[in-house]
Amino acid sequence: MHTSSRLKASLFAVAAAAATAFSTAPASAQGSLVMYCGVQEEWCRAMSGAFEKETGIKVAMTRKSAGEIYAQLKAESSNPRGDIWWGGTGDPHLQAAEEGLTQEYTSPVNKDLHDWALNQWNAAKQRSIGIYAGALGFGFNTEQIKSKGIPEPKCWADLLNAKLKDDVQVADPNSSGTSYNLLATVIQLMGEDKGFEYLKALHKNVSQYTKSGAAPAKAASLGETAVGIVFIHDAVVFAVQGDPIKPVAPCEGTGYEIGSMSIVKGARNLDNAKKFYDWALTPAAQALAAPAKSYQVPSNKSSSVPPQSPKMSEMKLINYDFVKYGSSAERTRLLAKWDKEVKALPK
Repeated sequence: MHTSSRLKASLFAVAAAAATAFSTAPASAQGSLVMYCGVQEEWCRAMSGAFEKETGIKVAMTRKSAGEIYAQLKAESSNPRGDIWWGGTGDPHLQAAEEGLTQEYTSPVNKDLHDWALNQWNAAKQRSIGIYAGALGFGFNTEQIKSKGIPEPKCWADLLNAKLKDDVQVADPNSSGTSYNLLATVIQLMGEDKGFEYLKALHKNVSQYTKSGAAPAKAASLGETAVGIVFIHDAVVFAVQGDPIKPVAPCEGTGYEIGSMSIVKGARNLDNAKKFYDWALTPAAQALAAPAKSYQVPSNKSSSVPPQSPKMSEMKLINYDFVKYGSSAERTRLLAKWDKEVKALPK
């Protein structure tokens, strides 16, 4: 893997070329595509709708968290129903690749992508590719924090404040790629023993473990919780629309995701899956993110980075080990340990 600084350099060496416009000519009917989508509903709909309009290929789209899609692929492996898995954190994509649930593909668009996107492709033995990047952190409700009379949280350690009891939300890492990224990040930052001690202490302040990784950002924006641990871009969504939520890149350092895309092994509509894969890597397709209120950093060098996107170049990023923490054995072990040592604890 590249070092943190080299990642930042490749993330932000973005060419100024404008995204090319979509073809306006409607295509004739070209069959169908079953898409499992791991990002927010609005972006999922924008992607599936635009692809359908441009190609005439009928898209059946289902939105789930990354961990749930991985589990579905595993359950359906003897009789695959999906064709393309687009979006969601890269760790479950890597586990699916290792377990043979997805298949190799080399897109002609690969040559236009940032190194970090191709690192994911290489780590997955060509079975998954990076489509966006985003840093982990949290968002806090400024009004809630003020009413508690505590300083604004700036660090992971600040979330252990006793005055935040039952006022932090985070997803369950079994269903959410975001929360698994937190689990792996804390271990890489602090070491496994201290990392689990941190998660046990945090458990006392967690009101609920949500299914979706982005849900805690919405809860914080509405004042339903004081703090939501999320990818920072998910908190930015609500800050941009004027809600009292402040996004934070934690002071100790933090991890990041390489949101990914994979073709399902045994896809019934393989040719259409490849067409979607190639299209989804283009600047035109990646330009659909910002209007759908998704502010990740796109993987094509010629794609424009939304101005609202968190400035990852200014953050203290760890050198996240995607190969290790995306491996089947390590994910399975850590999730079982979290279930036993953290989730099972009394409040």
